[in-house]
Amino acid sequence: MTLKNLVLFCLLAYSQLILAQDTISTNLKEIIVSDVFLKKYSSSQNVQKITVTAIQNNRPSLTSLLNQNSLLYFKENGLGMVSSPSFRGTTAQQTAVIWNGININSQLNGQVDFNTISTKNFQNIAIRSGGGSAIYGSSAIGGTIHLNNEMSFNAKNGSQVQLDYGSFNTVGLHANSQINFNKTSLQIGFSRNSSDNDYAIAKTKTINKNGAFYNNSFTVSFGYQLNQNHILKFYSQLFDGERHLSPPISSVSKSKYQNLDTRNLLELKSKFNKTTSVLRLAQLSEKYQYFENKFNPNFSLGQAETTIIKYDISFVVTKNINLNTLVDYTNSKGSGTDLESNTRKIGGAALLLSHELKKWFLYEISARKETTNQYKSPVLFSVGTVFKPFNFYHIKVNGSRNFRIPSFNDLYWKGSGNPNLRPENSYQAEITNEIFNKNISFRITGFTIKIKDLLRWKPNLSGVWSPENVENVNTYGTEMVFNWNKKLKNHLFIFSTSYGFTKSINQKSQKELIYVPNHKWVSNFNYSYKKFSFNHQFLYTGQVFTSSDNLNFLSDYLVINSGINVAFGTKRNVILGLQAHNILNEKYQSVLGRFMPEQNYSVQLNLNI
Repeated sequence: MTLKNLVLFCLLAYSQLILAQDTISTNLKEIIVSDVFLKKYSSSQNVQKITVTAIQNNRPSLTSLLNQNSLLYFKENGLGMVSSPSFRGTTAQQTAVIWNGININSQLNGQVDFNTISTKNFQNIAIRSGGGSAIYGSSAIGGTIHLNNEMSFNAKNGSQVQLDYGSFNTVGLHANSQINFNKTSLQIGFSRNSSDNDYAIAKTKTINKNGAFYNNSFTVSFGYQLNQNHILKFYSQLFDGERHLSPPISSVSKSKYQNLDTRNLLELKSKFNKTTSVLRLAQLSEKYQYFENKFNPNFSLGQAETTIIKYDISFVVTKNINLNTLVDYTNSKGSGTDLESNTRKIGGAALLLSHELKKWFLYEISARKETTNQYKSPVLFSVGTVFKPFNFYHIKVNGSRNFRIPSFNDLYWKGSGNPNLRPENSYQAEITNEIFNKNISFRITGFTIKIKDLLRWKPNLSGVWSPENVENVNTYGTEMVFNWNKKLKNHLFIFSTSYGFTKSINQKSQKELIYVPNHKWVSNFNYSYKKFSFNHQFLYTGQVFTSSDNLNFLSDYLVINSGINVAFGTKRNVILGLQAHNILNEKYQSVLGRFMPEQNYSVQLNLNI
């Protein structure tokens, strides 16, 4: 599908909707989120929404937030350094990050560094477990992370400012403002984080050298109600960061890494009777500069520009049947010092159906097909059901086919890239049992994932590293999630705990994949009384293998954090908090030779204006 044909289709379809007569006036909802597929077509899968309290009580990086509040495992090269997730035993490239409905995984290396995402400027962060390629495309194999800027035309004007200061001269400034007038909604956010990051290295007499970093994030969300049925929205985000790359133990490094990422999304939403259309135009840019010696001006460069056009039409066929058609076109250009310049063009079409057959039974079906100039894409699908035999007990079943396309680095790295790579293919299934009432919910999920043509960089006979489709992997496991909350007059108790068991087996060697813990457990407890609130976090991670023969491993670890917040003023618009991190002084590492900080502290001041 060419860009010309896709644009023509969108314009023709949209013109038909413009001419349609609207016989029913629909009032604008107060909260608007662009990623509507997360709500409308995820009933048969598990979606966890991260609470505002969790966002406030955690460090500003997406790594810290999700590590403490989900079953994702993170490989982190030291505090604030390169961070990559493992979702249900899959790789970092098999986890898709969705920003306001747009897949933002890097075109260069196929993943997102979770330490380059600041959480303080998002109002809605969610985790969708399981395959999602039929909706979100490449990389949505293990699961998807959703970052949304909520838009409200009825919210009160105001601003929030948070100031942080902590150990290792760590400084944070985070500000958000909401401005509404007439038919316009405007949100502006800014986040600044910096640190000397010179913590003591466990089991040694040295400190973390060359680990300083800073990053700035700026966001804008703008909405304008053209009339009762048309809303124009614009989202923009800029991230600018620099990290001095700290070395492993007993190594020396003077390198640094600078990156600049911009994301812009223009969206027009139109509603006519039982039909809603959404036209999206997105422009994504990523650029990095790597300095082998930070004192030397010479650097290597990598950059990519991506343009995305999406058009979807949703139909309310009956009050119990929803149907969505989606077409999109993506054009990506990548180049760099070590990367051959190339262009990737992808056209895709998807069909999504959700049908509540009875009040006690719902099913949903999604299918997607892509055409591209670089590889052959399989037909992707997802089929799921929700069975509700009782009000307090639900059963969810889902099966899907998903994939990941090779990145620009995989295909075009000079002297090493392999242009004949095939996409990674995955089949998976899961079943969930849920029990809940007013104050308690419990969920247990069993899952299995089969991945074919897994990409691995391996040395050839000449010693040159190159990617190949060399492995098939079977992954299986179970997840358990328990939540409880209770309010007694001025006392509020909130408790959550999650446990995950995962096995990822290389079918050729029958060995477990490296950096996939068999066990992970997280718990969070919050208690508040009038102007006081307390929070406690528990994170246990089991041992992980660090060699493919499973002879070398990193030991398990338990990290406990604790904090207290006190509100001041009659409207409690000033909050002072103290957080103690790793209070047991655990000496641990999630990547071999990369110890994380021992006991450290931070203070926060929150102002609501």
